[in-house]
Formats: sequence, C-alpha cells, structure tokens
Amino acid sequence: MVLSTRGGLMMRTPPTPDGRPEVWAGVECTVNRVGDRFSDQLERGGHAAREDDLDRLAALGITALRYPVLWERTADVDVRHADWGWADRRLTRLRELGVRPIVGLVHHGSGPVGTSLVDPRFPERLARYAGAVAERFPWIDRWTPVNEPLTTARFSGLYGHWYPHGRDDATFATALMHQVLGVRAAMRAVRAVNPAAQLVQTEDLGKTHGTASLAQQVWFDNERRWVTYDLLTGQLAPEDPMWAFLSGAGIDERVLHDLREDPCPPDVIGLNYYITSERFLDPRLRRYPAHTHGGTTWARYADVEAVRVRERGCDGPAALLTEAWTRFGRPLAITEAHLGCTREQQLRWLGDVWNAACRVREAGVDVRAVTAWSAFGAHDWASLLTREDGAYETGLF
Repeated sequence: MVLSTRGGLMMRTPPTPDGRPEVWAGVECTVNRVGDRFSDQLERGGHAAREDDLDRLAALGITALRYPVLWERTADVDVRHADWGWADRRLTRLRELGVRPIVGLVHHGSGPVGTSLVDPRFPERLARYAGAVAERFPWIDRWTPVNEPLTTARFSGLYGHWYPHGRDDATFATALMHQVLGVRAAMRAVRAVNPAAQLVQTEDLGKTHGTASLAQQVWFDNERRWVTYDLLTGQLAPEDPMWAFLSGAGIDERVLHDLREDPCPPDVIGLNYYITSERFLDPRLRRYPAHTHGGTTWARYADVEAVRVRERGCDGPAALLTEAWTRFGRPLAITEAHLGCTREQQLRWLGDVWNAACRVREAGVDVRAVTAWSAFGAHDWASLLTREDGAYETGLF
C-alpha cells in the first residue's frame, strides 16, 4: 500500500497471493434519528449528489467499497413505495468500475418512520426491505444488513443519545436483539435470491481497561464487546455471563436458544478500530470533566480514552485482532480505520493499522482486508451526532 500526502490517499492494492490484505474503502453514511430529526451524512457531505465520487474512489485502487443502500433513504416501512433511482445509478457505476460493493442497509439508524429498534416487527420489516434490495441487485454478493448493532444499541438504548433514547438495560437488550435478529432475517431474505451472498458483519473493535477497583465492570464490558458475534455464531451459551444479562433484561430465553440452534455466522467478521475504541474506567471523578462521568448501580466512574491516561497506552489493533481470531476463528477484516486529525496523523494511523494487520496475518490470523474510512469525511461525530455544530473531519481527500 502506498500512502501519499499529495492529492488524495493513494493505495496500490497488492494481489492476494503476496500474503497481504486487500484494501477496501468506505463512505460514512449514517442516517440516524435524534427525537424527530433525521441526520443524513450522505447529504451533509455532498456525496449524495456527486456520482463522480465513485470514479475518484476507484482511482485509488481499492478492491471493494462499503456502500449504502439505506432503508431510511430508499423506502418507508412499506417497501412497495421504494425509490431505487439513486441506488440504481450508483451500484451500476460501481459495477462498471470493477469495484465490489459491500452493501449496508441500516447504519446507526432505526429504520424509517413507523418502526424502531424496539419495534417487535423490526427484524421482519428489515428482512422485507433486504429481500427487495436483493431482488433489485441479485449480483451483489456481500452484505452488511446492520452496521455495529452493539454500538447502536448502546447509544440508542443505554445512553439515550439516539432514538428511541432509552437509558436502561431492557431497552438496550431489546434494541440489540432486534438488530441481531434483523441481520439473520435479512440474510435469509438475501440468500433466497442469491444463495452465495456473504455476511460481512461489522462491530467496534473495542476493549475496556480500568483501575483495580473497577475490575468487575471492566470484565463485564470486555464480555459485552463480543456479544453481537457470540449471538450470530451461536456461541452464546446458557452458562455465559451475557446470556444471564440478556435474559435478566427481559429477553425471552427461547429467542436465545433459537439463535444458538439456528445461527447466522458472519463470513467475514468486520472490526472497526478507532483511537477512541479502547476505554479506561476510573472512579476518581475529580480528575475528569463532568461529561465523562457515568456508572452503574454499583459504581461511579469516568469513562475516558485509554490513550490519554493509561501508562501503557492502548493494546492496539494487532492484539485485538488476535483476540478476535482466538475467540471466533473466522476470517477478519478491519472495516473502518479513521482518525479525526491532521492529514499526516491520519496517514500514520492508517499505516499503523495496515502494518498491524499485515503482522498478524503473517502470524497466521486470517485478515482479509483493511478499510480506509471515511472516504469523504464525517460531520459532527464529536457530539455523537446529537447536535449539528458544523464540525467536519476530513477523509481520504
């Protein structure tokens, strides 16, 4: 891979026989809801109106592109009213350019008006939309029906940032399960059209660190970070701590048993790694600003970026990729690598992630790709999309 500070980010994708990962890219495409307001990153960044952006991306030498055909942008709850014009033009152009799309259907969203992450019909409604997309584009063979179900459930059901603004275990667990069930239902619908379709399931590659007094919370957070994949692979068992948590939060154990007996394992486990993905929990609240303060029924603590306060810094992508490989033994990819900083620091960050992926691949970890994210930048992620401050982070150009 070649990184250049002139013009855009230039990548020369090596052929897979040389042992290195592929280079993918991704477009930040979140459509999320805060109250009654929807925020659309594709519109805010202008990519929605720039079809020649796809030619710019293809010129970088990427082999695949994480690309949206988002439910909220395409259809309402009744998919018979879908408007396919935008997706038709974009996916056709990607096919002409020889760039393989990895199609996303929900990206930190909760579906169009009329449904939500706590709607019991969310999985079947998402599946109906997924089936319609597959019928429209039967040649697409890589899919991410729901991006980061755990992260979205936390922000929507536990921390109250996004719709439906829950702040309790029950809302969190319900939102998580509906997304996971939605992934399984969506892939069934897609594979009814294209049996060879692959699931590229994304989630934040995080890890929690903390002081010795918070060891219980650190342990719990580090169990919870894998739950999306544990559920989809059928690995979550009745004796596991997250099984007890989910059932205690109101999830019917028959649903958990059903997922265990009829799983939907990812063909590629997609891991998103940011400098903020590793956290540090500290009960010494006076050391940290109030907005970092949080906690549980048994402890109060500040939740801050590990890179800022941990003497040893972050464990880093190589260690965390190895952890994921040891736990699941399935093909991996870094599906997002981004740093909101200067161009030079962004290049160093992507280079570090790339080098880590190459090292662990040489050691026997099946890392298929590293994804440069986000191609055309991102807006207002500093406030987790809860406000429109006009804060822009540059992308590859």
